[in-house]
Amino acid sequence: MRFERIKTPGLAHLSYFLCSEKEAIIVDPRRDIDVYIELAHEQGVEIKYVLETHRQEDFVLGSKVLQEKTGAKIIGGRHNLFSHCDIQLEDGEYFKADEFTFLSLSTPGHTPESHCYGLYLKNQDTCWGIFTGDTLFIGETGRTDLPDINKTGENAKILYQSVNNKILGLGDQALIFPAHGSGSVCGGAIADHDQSTLGYERSSNPVFLESETEFVKRKINERIPRPPYFDLMEKMNLDGGWRMEQDLAHIKALSPEEFKTRSKDSIVIDTRSPESFASGHIEGSYNIWLDGLAVFGGWVCKRDTPVYLVNERNEDVNQALLMLSRLGVGRIKGFLAEGINKWRNQGHALQSSGVLTAQELHSNPAHFDVFDVREVTEYEQGHIQNAKHCYVGHLVHYLKSHKPSSKPIATICSVGHRGGMAASIFLRLGYKNVYNVLGGMKSWEALGYQTMEGTKKEKQGPPKKSIDNAAQWGSTH
Repeated sequence: MRFERIKTPGLAHLSYFLCSEKEAIIVDPRRDIDVYIELAHEQGVEIKYVLETHRQEDFVLGSKVLQEKTGAKIIGGRHNLFSHCDIQLEDGEYFKADEFTFLSLSTPGHTPESHCYGLYLKNQDTCWGIFTGDTLFIGETGRTDLPDINKTGENAKILYQSVNNKILGLGDQALIFPAHGSGSVCGGAIADHDQSTLGYERSSNPVFLESETEFVKRKINERIPRPPYFDLMEKMNLDGGWRMEQDLAHIKALSPEEFKTRSKDSIVIDTRSPESFASGHIEGSYNIWLDGLAVFGGWVCKRDTPVYLVNERNEDVNQALLMLSRLGVGRIKGFLAEGINKWRNQGHALQSSGVLTAQELHSNPAHFDVFDVREVTEYEQGHIQNAKHCYVGHLVHYLKSHKPSSKPIATICSVGHRGGMAASIFLRLGYKNVYNVLGGMKSWEALGYQTMEGTKKEKQGPPKKSIDNAAQWGSTH
């Protein structure tokens, strides 16, 4: 047997490759499937099956593409959202694939179709491992607000029962193989390690330690931002995902003159660091650091939004393409060849913004209108006194009814990346004297400066699932 965990950077997505001497099985594949094909070739086996644990909200599945390339059969549970599957398993049904046996378990709560699979090895009566999807993470469980925010508590109760009544009985020895790790937007406080057993989770995971009432209350208070591209993922994954629609060959390296002309009515995303962006950037561009594209690209782009990139290195366009494609958004039309240096050297205009250190902000906090753009739970745990709060993804919507004062604006997050994105949004909206606090709250706290806890109960973000992405971001695309 060979077993591989494949982690997708940025998304914290985990997929799995499992093979015997004859055939391979892939669990929750991503859209760019080459890694699975290469592993199968290395082992000299055929990919026979693809297991899906649920529809997935945060990335495009690669199930359908794998089926087209390899002839593999797609397996899911007995729910209408798995109707694209070749094999639909009943709750409690066993499925044999060469020397492996899978136990199908219906485990709703995160989403209504969520499914887990217990894996039994050849001639073994005890469960070796469990593919838990987004039902059970390491140290956490999946969020329960996605199907309907008004049923978050109801879904949490269902999830609690799924985990304790279905999964717990598979035994302490069983390894846990979730669909996401730390950093995913599909759960809250997921542990920062990717290996665990059911026995360890039973002694440490809140879903096993809390009463049902306590668990439901905690889930209601979780309040994780819901990216707008989730709606697109729901549609794209109904059929097991779509094939990649763009490749590097169609992305042009543009001279400054060509870039200026072609990007005029499109979105420009600058993937450099917040420090580099602040020192000089193309007016109207978003600052989304390269790794941040894996999530925040879906906040500024719709499926067909034309995108032009400014990168630190020409080769960064490949990573940017993969990250946007995994979200199913954006069409990269070109990138600035040789980056901002060539733009600058040929005399094209640059816009700059300010940066602050924690010491500078602390020495004169009343001089700035401070915007904390972290998630609400981060803000509640400790923030600067009098700082206004709005998650960066909701900032455009928030500013429609919450106008800054005439003071210089200071944006702050944990270390400076989301603050840089927020600063670029303020600049796009025409605000001047915008500063990003480099080092963010991490440096503020490291210096021992005072923080406040709690938050005001005010509506900050857009309606739960109905807001139009283009309207939110002021885009014409």
